[in-house]
This record gives sequence, C-alpha cells and structure tokens, in this order.
Amino acid sequence: MKKTTARALLLLSLFVAAVSLSFAQQSLKLGVINSQDVLERSAEGKRVIARLQEKDKSNQGILTKFDEEIRQLETKINTQRLTLAEEALYNMNADLQKKQTDRKRVAEDAVRDFQDLQVKLFQKVQSELIPIIEALGKEKGIDLILDLAKSGAVYYNPVIDLTEDVIKRYDASKAAPPAK
Repeated sequence: MKKTTARALLLLSLFVAAVSLSFAQQSLKLGVINSQDVLERSAEGKRVIARLQEKDKSNQGILTKFDEEIRQLETKINTQRLTLAEEALYNMNADLQKKQTDRKRVAEDAVRDFQDLQVKLFQKVQSELIPIIEALGKEKGIDLILDLAKSGAVYYNPVIDLTEDVIKRYDASKAAPPAK
C-alpha cells in the first residue's frame, strides 16, 4: 500500500513538472491597463466623474439648507428660551427634532442614491470597455490582460501597458459619427 502511494506521488510530481515545463516553453503574452486612468482621462470617464460631482454638489446644497434651518431654529430656541411660553418652547423643540430627523433621512437617501448612480455609471463604462479591451487583446495576440487598479501589481514593464490604446479607442467609440 505504501509503494502504491509513493508511486502515485512520484507520477503526480512528474506530471506537474511536465506541465510546468510545457507552460514555461510557451511564451505567455501579458498586457495591463489601469481602469482608474481610463476613467479619469477618457472623455466618457470625465463625463461620468462630472455627473457624480454634480450629484454630490446638489446633495450637499440640500443638506446645507437643512443645516442652516436647524441652526436658525437652535438659535431662536436659545435666545427666546426664557421669554417663550412652555408650549411654544415645546413646539419649537419638536420642530427642531423633526428637522434633524428629516435631515438625517435626506442624507441617508442622498448617500444611497449617489452610490446607486455611481455603480450604474461605472458598470456602464465597464460594459463598454470590455469589448474594446478584448478586441485589443486579440489584435495584439495577448493571452492575459490585468487591471492595475485591481490587481495589486507591484511592478510591470510599461511596454505591456495598454491604457493609452484603450482610452483612444474608448474615446473614438464615443465620438459622434460624421455627418452625412
């Protein structure tokens, strides 16, 4: 039984060595892209980023308005605390709490809406980029293309960087067709 196990391990080791040698003899062509660069430097990526910044600015404007209303109500309560009737003070505090709750809900909704928009826009860009990257890989005979933004690569030879080509092709795919 021990001979069978030893023999199986020896055969497995020989098989692994043969497969490794076979892969080593083939040259694997690699390419890399940096999806973050594509997003930041392509025309469509810039539009996506601008749209997200616009949405964020709009959300901040709404929250700033809530903050100002809350601040004014707090100031009013603090300055009139001694002169207001108990019922009026109670109502103002209730209004303050309602404003604070409304602000919190609006902020939570804004964050959720922003994240949903971000995911939707990034997925759209990604779905448009994949065919471009695949076509580029096929044209150049590349076996594997890695995304530097997600790979954790520490070093790569800049010769295999396809980011510029991807940006150019992506921009070209988004350019308006010539008028007839």
